[in-house]
Parts: sequence; structure tokens; C-alpha cells
Amino acid sequence: MTSAPARVELRTSRSHHHLTRRRGYSVYRTLGYIALIVSSIAIFVPFVWMIVSSLKRNNDVFTVPVQWIPDPVVWHNYADIFVKADMVTWIRNTMLLSVIVAFLQVLTGSLAGYGFSKGRFPGRNALFLAYIATIAVPWPAYMIPQFILFSKLHLANHLYSIIALQAFGAFGVFLMKQFFDTVPDALVEAGRLDGLSEFGVYRRIMLPLSIPAIASLSLLMFVTTWNDYLGPLLYLRNPSIWTIQVGLQHFVGQYNSDFALIMTGAVLSVLPVAILFGLGQRYFVEGIATTGLKG
Repeated sequence: MTSAPARVELRTSRSHHHLTRRRGYSVYRTLGYIALIVSSIAIFVPFVWMIVSSLKRNNDVFTVPVQWIPDPVVWHNYADIFVKADMVTWIRNTMLLSVIVAFLQVLTGSLAGYGFSKGRFPGRNALFLAYIATIAVPWPAYMIPQFILFSKLHLANHLYSIIALQAFGAFGVFLMKQFFDTVPDALVEAGRLDGLSEFGVYRRIMLPLSIPAIASLSLLMFVTTWNDYLGPLLYLRNPSIWTIQVGLQHFVGQYNSDFALIMTGAVLSVLPVAILFGLGQRYFVEGIATTGLKG
């Protein structure tokens, strides 16, 4: 048998080892928090500078050292940019495209995702993998043939072209399919036994359970469409259908020395996305966190 002093020494050794591990974990955790704080500041500071610069006179934007509190505060920059640029049209076009594309992506992605997740048909997995593999093909690889096709169909230089380009996407199907996989098959079978059609099961059972995934996909597609520059630049040549990204690029070319107004336009282009993400952040995080977890 182990003597009493030996047992005490063993307990002391284990306690010391456990305390050392806890201290080491606390140190790494503290360093992790510090790294996150520093990274957040590095990301957040340019946005703060952009907002502050939008409230300055043009000559005060690049002062050294940086003047973080504008003096005086030039609020009329936000009125001037609507006079010098067609911001109302740009924001309206961009908002219209973003909302429609987000809605169609959710609709098509959820329908296809439900079919791939709960449907049973030959070649289902192979077809899903083949469709998802298209994510790996960069858009510039087929951008020119696609533009030629749209031009021959007389869809170029219309807002419809951007809607048709982005209404379907493999990422949306993948996201919704992965979320639908977390829903127990027993719920689907119960709905079918109650006499629901496949669309009824999709609408009455699957959609109400997938609010976090729908919110995540809607937010991602809205932000992607809102920030898209290359697509509208290529397809939307008429100034009356420009989006805010294309419009601001032409505005910068026209007023390239009016830095305060340029910063004002940048703030207006970021503000809707920031508000939307702030309102839907909880659903976005929940949807991304639960996607891919088996129920």
C-alpha cells in the first residue's frame, strides 16, 4: 500500500500540475482576447476615419496629425452629394437589385436544397456534388461568353441582367441543404403521412424551422449584390440604371479632388449594409453556426 506521505505528495503534484495548466490556459486566452481586440481596432479605425472625414471641410481631410473630431462639423456634405451626384437613383437601383436577388436566392436555394436534402432519386449525390463544384469556377473564366449570350438575348444594359445573373447560386443551395440536413426525417415523414404534398412539407415544416439559415443567406446575398462592382460595370451602361458602386466610381473620376464628398459617398454606400447586419446579426451567427450540424 502507498504510505500517507506518498499519497499527500501525489495529490500535491497533481494539484500543482492542474494549477499550472489552468494558468497556461488563462495566459493563452488572455493573449487571444488581446489579439482580437487589436484586430478589431485595426479593422474599425478606417471606418471611423471615413465617417469623420465625411464631416470635414475638404482641406481638413488629410491633416497631420489626424483630426479625429471635426472642427467645424460640415453636415452639409450629406446634402451636397445628393446635389452633385444622382445618389437617389443609384441607391434605389442598388436596393431594388439587392432585395430581388436576395429573395430569389432564398427561394431557389431553399427549393433545391430541400430536394437534395429530403428527396430520394437516383444520382442525387452526384448531381449535388457536380452543382456544388461550380463554386470553384471563377466568374471571370466565363464572364465574356456569358456577356455575349446576354447581349444576343438583348438582356444587357438592363437591371434584368444582374437579376438573371445572380438569381441562382450553388452557395445558396449548399447552405440551405446543409441546414435542412439538421431537420429530422421523422418530421418530414409525419407531414407526408398527414397528407401534405412535398411543397406543403417544404412550406409548412421546413421553412418555419430554417429562419436562421434564410436570414443568413438573405444577408449574405444582399451584401454581395450591394457591393458588386464588376457585374454592374459590365452590364449596366446607361447612367439611369447605375448602382451605387458604379455611380461612386464615376463620381470619384469627376470630383477626384473633393475628398470630403468622396468620403460622404463611401459612408452612404456602407450605411445600409451596416444597419442590416446589425439588425440581423443574431440570425446570421445562428444560421452559420448550425449549418452542417446533424440533428
